[in-house]
Amino acid sequence: MSDHSLKRRLEDLAERKEAAIHAGSPRAVERQHERGKMLARERIDYLLDEGSFQETDMLARHRAPHDSGLDERPYTDGVVTGWGTVDGRKVFLFSQDFTVFGGALGEVFAEKIHKVMDLAASVGAPVIGLNDGAGARIQEGVVSLASYGGIFRRNVAASGVIPQISVILGPCAGGAVYSPALTDFVFMVRETSHMFITGPDVVKTVTGEAVTLEELGGAMTHASKSGVASFVAPDEKACLDAVRELLSFLPLNNLELPPWHEPEDDPRRRCHELIDLLPESAEAAYDMHELVEVVVDDGHLVEYHPHWAKSVLCGFARLDGHVVGVVANQPRELGGVLDIESSEKAARFVRTCDAFNVPLVTFVDVPGFLPGVRQEHGGIVRHGAKLLYAYCEATVPRIQVVVRKAYGGAYVVMSSKSTGADLAFAWPSAELAVMSPPGAVAMIHRREIAAAADPEARRAELIEDYTERHANPWLAAERGYVDDVIDPADTRAKLIAGFDMLRTKHEERPRRKHGNVPL
Repeated sequence: MSDHSLKRRLEDLAERKEAAIHAGSPRAVERQHERGKMLARERIDYLLDEGSFQETDMLARHRAPHDSGLDERPYTDGVVTGWGTVDGRKVFLFSQDFTVFGGALGEVFAEKIHKVMDLAASVGAPVIGLNDGAGARIQEGVVSLASYGGIFRRNVAASGVIPQISVILGPCAGGAVYSPALTDFVFMVRETSHMFITGPDVVKTVTGEAVTLEELGGAMTHASKSGVASFVAPDEKACLDAVRELLSFLPLNNLELPPWHEPEDDPRRRCHELIDLLPESAEAAYDMHELVEVVVDDGHLVEYHPHWAKSVLCGFARLDGHVVGVVANQPRELGGVLDIESSEKAARFVRTCDAFNVPLVTFVDVPGFLPGVRQEHGGIVRHGAKLLYAYCEATVPRIQVVVRKAYGGAYVVMSSKSTGADLAFAWPSAELAVMSPPGAVAMIHRREIAAAADPEARRAELIEDYTERHANPWLAAERGYVDDVIDPADTRAKLIAGFDMLRTKHEERPRRKHGNVPL
């Protein structure tokens, strides 16, 4: 090829790439900005380290027949794919472009996503999906539906191998919702993100229910009611900032450890605030956030599903610069009971931490499982078993700290020594028993109390006696169910020393295809 021809080709290449960068019409771009939404490339530029993005399939175009109704053939076909870095660490991503065919998925669009997902899995790096699309491309018919299947299959193949993060930045409807549902974390933005299988109009037609878009599938609906959204942000930039922060707690893949950060917080710092944290009454509530934030580095906790199933608190933090997953009962919400939703939330979090080599610390203050017909009929037995399964299956380092109440089966489920916790500590305030003292006395001494001259006085005496003899950590320590009863002020130092010792933990499990989680 002559120099003249090469120059012509280079000019042609520059024109084509310029057309790809501006694939959406000016009016479509204007409408996107009017809605307060960034363009696909603007999102990538904001999320990734400056200048790190390397695009793939920039010149791809759809190949649908001329009679399909798709007269235009814009470059990129409505999705921008490639790789780059976040804080210097490699990530792969795709960003749906609502200004091109409304971000609807067709054959070429899906092939680009397939390729970037395959690359991410093969090199062992997270994959991030920036979703802002209208679902399947109707003009391409069943081809679009089959193309979704290829994405779903890759989501499942990569599950537990590389972190998968879905960021919903616009509509995500129909079959499109199942890819985010298969990923590890889902981010949404208030008032601009929507996820649903069928929209408000279809719901109205089929069921007669009138519901708004926001009520049906908005960010707070999925964050507080369905449990689909792990994190919610007030705007797109805050959302992408939160994605960057989450990535700082995750390894690139399941064969690596999470990144260590040089700590500024003294690992030997005593937590004197914890001594006065618990109320005088064992029945009184307090905020578990305060306990966790005192113990972890710099008081920083990235909470997982903060708006859903609030009776259990889950999140990522650091101890001496090392990432840990925190699971804790929240006495401020329903007394910290385990119910259907909190069991499911904690189970999902425990399995995610175990998949990506994040050690687990569990703070226990649990009165039991939530009683009631609705819970029983809703499957509390099955859902509670999910959390039990998750802890029993986990091979990462695990430390339990019994803070106050630890009653009945809920104590066992909350990462007890008998389910495989490597270390178990208890505060002197810990009450490890089959049930609460009032409940136990009511069952054991029912007849004695009824026959007493002063039933209430006798009941109070028996409760005090039961509490002194049974609702304490001493019997558990004697039996070895807790390794030590510790001063609350030493909690941070004990956890850091314990995880430091467990850093080289290695546990082999029997070979099998997979376990059968009680789904």
